Amino acid sequence: MKKFKLQYKPFGEHSILIEWPQIISENVLKSVLLYKQKLENFEFKQKVYIKHAYNSILVSYSSTINNIYDEILTLKSILYEGFDSEHNDSILWKVPVCYDLEFGLDLEEISLKNNLEISKIIELHTNENYLVYFIGFLPGFLYLGGLDKKIHFPRKSTPRMQIEKGAVAIGGSQTGIYPNESPGGWNIIGSTPIEFFNVQKENPCFAKAGDKIQFISVSKVDYDQIASSIATHDYIIESEVIDD
Repeated sequence: MKKFKLQYKPFGEHSILIEWPQIISENVLKSVLLYKQKLENFEFKQKVYIKHAYNSILVSYSSTINNIYDEILTLKSILYEGFDSEHNDSILWKVPVCYDLEFGLDLEEISLKNNLEISKIIELHTNENYLVYFIGFLPGFLYLGGLDKKIHFPRKSTPRMQIEKGAVAIGGSQTGIYPNESPGGWNIIGSTPIEFFNVQKENPCFAKAGDKIQFISVSKVDYDQIASSIATHDYIIESEVIDD
């Protein structure tokens, strides 16, 4: 695995921020996830909470850090201990999306301003396998990488006060799915009936960082049938193990 020069910084009285180069890339993510796994397997003297983003890990301690330099040395030692290249299979999740204009509220605007037919926007959006970098903003909101540059589109200057659960959207160079009803400034291009966060399940969000998402275009009839199956707990999202 590629080695990166990391920076360790105090982050308040209870946390240390570990930073990678400020780029968004799959190689950086793999390094972040490997280090995060090592930290999660380490027996700290106190309880710690570990969160990651595109190119950083935040290690938060349950009490004040007495000697920041000693703790940073401990974190550095964890990086070089144990396994060097733990292999974890990731999963490709196949997410059905209906791109009908009933759902795709902003498709026509994107089509006009990007000089693309709506059918081409859908084709480009469904051609990629999007990498899940991390989960945040809302429970179950996946930060995905890999959107084709031809369909990049700026966020709205005035966000909508209400976006429906399952809305599939584009915001700048990113695409994503609103797991619950919420305000938001991304451009809506479709909808999925899939649940991305269910507190009743053992794993409330089925996807994890390092997995991939493939959007599958479906008709309104198929969308309604899938929604009915989900309501009766008869639907299982399609997936396959991938080896990257």
